[in-house]
Amino acid sequence: MHTISVQSKAGSYPVYLGHGNLEDRDVWRQHLGDGKVLIVSNDVVAPLYLKRLKSALPSQEVETHIISDGEQNKHEITWSGIIDKLVSMQARRDATLIALGGGVVGDITGFAAASYMRGVRFLQVPTTLLAQVDASVGGKTGFNHPEGKNLVGAFHQPAAVVIDTDTLHTLQPREFNAGMAEVVKYGVIMDRPFFDWLEAGSARIQARDEAALAHFIQKSVQNKAQVVSEDEREAGIRAILNFGHSFGHALETVTRYQQFLHGEAVAIGMVIAARLSELRNICPMGCADRIRALLQEFSLPVDLPREITTEAMIRALELDKKAIASGVRLILLNDLGKVEIDSGSSRAEIESALELCRAPNPSIQEN
Repeated sequence: MHTISVQSKAGSYPVYLGHGNLEDRDVWRQHLGDGKVLIVSNDVVAPLYLKRLKSALPSQEVETHIISDGEQNKHEITWSGIIDKLVSMQARRDATLIALGGGVVGDITGFAAASYMRGVRFLQVPTTLLAQVDASVGGKTGFNHPEGKNLVGAFHQPAAVVIDTDTLHTLQPREFNAGMAEVVKYGVIMDRPFFDWLEAGSARIQARDEAALAHFIQKSVQNKAQVVSEDEREAGIRAILNFGHSFGHALETVTRYQQFLHGEAVAIGMVIAARLSELRNICPMGCADRIRALLQEFSLPVDLPREITTEAMIRALELDKKAIASGVRLILLNDLGKVEIDSGSSRAEIESALELCRAPNPSIQEN
């Protein structure tokens, strides 16, 4: 088992990475308090892993709350259901919540922990690749509003993150590929050698080679831990983790979270951000093509659907929580491995980038 430390104002917390961590009694003994425990999971993950997790927990009062799977369920009613369960349990401030699932479970359980009695302990047990390499680390919690993704939320750090790579064996290919979008992001924003390694090793990754999996998950968590330890509440450098996310979140909002998984939307968003960077002449030509090609290696979408209008995307961008008074704040590319925080893109430039990334019209045949 490998342990990575993440620094926060409340102190450091560990990210445990390895095989069989779900059933490691020593891990749970260290991080559960004396109070009641509520495990929150969803109707896909619970049948696979809930029994194994419960069997490893100390003999104290443990209850469960199962939510429906999918980003479309990351809303106020789901959050309220968790709060209602805590109230019915008569949970106190010494309670612990355990989020067993992907990013949706982690985000909404974390926000319930942040808001119940002004903050109780919670643990992340991410079971999807995207949650393991990104969503479970850093303390961002919340839920979606119909007009925008993650508009309601709080920073609330977990007491620990327990990653059991064995859970990836039951992950569907589409979910696995969606997680790879966030992995590619780390190479793009801060780690050029890692990007090069992903290009060279894409076949091993697609085959889910154990050594390759262990390497890129560890590398991704280390990269994220480095950034969030420097900037816990996204006042500065942490914003670089949003590369591709402003466009991706806009796309998710416009499609009402029905068409794309989060990682799929981010993949398209990264290509748009890279094209905009090239249009702005702030990065070398060809970067967007390399990013696009690598994402395609993992069967990720890279084109903006033709039915999504530019106007709808612009409206969603303007409401994105990362927008600021001076304009839409975007993370743009200087080169592979280096990005910058920028608010200088004009509406015309953003529109041009969106149009450059549109899917080809299937009705137009090449001669």
